[in-house]
This record gives sequence, structure tokens and C-alpha cells, in this order.
Amino acid sequence: MRISVDAVLFDIDGTLVDSTGAVERTWRQWGEAHGIDPDEILAVSHGRRSEDTIAMFLPDDQVAEAAAELEELELADLAGVAALPATAELLSALPAGRWAAVTSGARMLMRTRLEAAGLPVPEVLVTAEDVTVGKPDPQGYLKAAAELGYDPARCLIVEDAPAGVAAGLAAGAAVLAVATSHQRVDLEGLGATEVIDNLSFCTLETGPDGLVLCTP
Repeated sequence: MRISVDAVLFDIDGTLVDSTGAVERTWRQWGEAHGIDPDEILAVSHGRRSEDTIAMFLPDDQVAEAAAELEELELADLAGVAALPATAELLSALPAGRWAAVTSGARMLMRTRLEAAGLPVPEVLVTAEDVTVGKPDPQGYLKAAAELGYDPARCLIVEDAPAGVAAGLAAGAAVLAVATSHQRVDLEGLGATEVIDNLSFCTLETGPDGLVLCTP
């Protein structure tokens, strides 16, 4: 498949960066401290803002403090955080003004994880603090496309979680789903343009008129 676009918008955790171990450890530590079953948290947390997940388990007036507590745990745990296959090569091939990252994570944490993985921090980085509604709402992706100056319909969104895939589709973009944190069966049937195992299964062609992403 050949996908012709003007820009590529990436999720971070599970898409560019393998942080699954750290994410699960910190949610488990946080959940146990609050008397909440960590497995129940992990069942709904992937691809969502921390505060949106926490709001499912705690009263509204406790969410902000609890989210700050979680972020402290996350910043202290970078063990095993690494770039996912082919991400460094793909990002280095993209012109700076042609890609952005849209994440449900906090800005400081996402910058820290990208740097720990040896990946560049994009000029346009839309984080949890930049939106009023998180994924699966498309607000973050619409904001990133606008900041780059491109029509969302001419963007490719790369995501690993169902909530992110839904956000990309709601933004009107093409969506490439990578089965790096979820099984392919969890991603197929969601409406993504293509599902691949990881970014090593695609190649990028750049030119004056845009980008072409090719998959087997």
C-alpha cells in the first residue's frame, strides 16, 4: 500500500517509544497505593490521558493531585525505555516541518522518554496539557495538523492503541496502526488504513510535493 500525505503525526508511548514496562510498573505502584486493582486500571489506560483514566477511579476533586503523584513516579522510572524498531531511521528521514507528535502523556514526561530513547523531540509536540479532551477525541491531532499548517485529511496518523486509532479516524486522517503494544486482532477491524507489526514494515519516500509511506 502507498499512502500519499503532507505530514505524519505520531503517538509516542507504544508507537515511537517502548515504555510499556515503565507504564505498567508505575500504574501498578500508583493503583496499589490507592487501593485500586492495577489490572482494572491497565485495562482502560492505554492511549488515554492519565487524568482521564484516574477520573474513572477517583472523585473529581482528587484527580489533579493524583495525576501529579503518578507523573512523579513516571519521571523516576525510565528503566527499559527504548526506541521501537525503525523509529530513529524514519524520524531522521522526515523534514522537521512535516511531522509532529500527539500524546496523552504530560509534556515533561514525553520529552524525557523521547530523550531516554535517543529520539528527537519534534518542533510540534501536542501533549495532555494542550487539550481539553483527550483521545479518543481528535482534538490533539487537529491541533497538531493546524500547527504544522496542513489539512488533517492530508495527514497520516501513526498509533498503537484503539483510543488513538479512533482519534485519528475522527480527525479525518489516514491511520497506520502498529501492533507494538496491542495484538493485531485488537487493532484490525477498527477502520485503520493499514495495520503493521512495527515501523520496520514500512518505507518513506520524501519529495517536494509531500511524503509517500509504503507498506508491504
